[in-house]
Amino acid sequence: MSEPLTTPGEGFHPHLHHHPDHPAAPLSTRLHHIRAGSLDGDTAQSGGMRRFAAVSGKTVGSEKLWMGQTHVAPATASSDHHHGESETAIYVVGGHPEFVFLDDSGPEPQEVRLRTSPGDYVFVPPFVPHREENPDPDDEAVVVIARSTQEAIVVNLPGLYAL
Repeated sequence: MSEPLTTPGEGFHPHLHHHPDHPAAPLSTRLHHIRAGSLDGDTAQSGGMRRFAAVSGKTVGSEKLWMGQTHVAPATASSDHHHGESETAIYVVGGHPEFVFLDDSGPEPQEVRLRTSPGDYVFVPPFVPHREENPDPDDEAVVVIARSTQEAIVVNLPGLYAL
C-alpha cells in the first residue's frame, strides 16, 4: 500500500477536498509534514552551533511549541546562553554532546558537565545558563529540541552565571 508523498508544509485531511471554489484550510486545522531537507535555518542562533526550526509559529502556525535540530561541529563549543521562559527538552540523535551549566545549590558554584550519547534526553529549565560542547574531533553532534514557546528564544551570555 503506497501513498503519494505529501508536499513539505502541506496539510492532510482526506475529507477536505481542495477545489478552486473552496480555499485551502487554515494552518491551524490541518496536519503539517516538514521534510528533513526543508528545515528553516532562519532562527535564533548562538556561536559555535547551528539551529534549524521544523515546527514553529513561523513554519506551521504553532502557538505553544517550537521543535527543531541543533548541530554542533566537531571540536566546537557553543557560546553560553539560556532560553528565557522556554522549557527545553533535548533528544540526542548523534554524537556525544556535552551540556555544561553551573550548579549554585551548594556553598560554591560548581561547573557540571552532562556527557550524553545517542538516545539520551536532557531537560533545560527556563532561564538556566548553559552551553553545548562537542569534544569529538571528527563527528558532528546532532540533537532534536522541543521548546514550550512558539519560537526559539535564545539569550546569548558572556559567561555561565546564575541569573
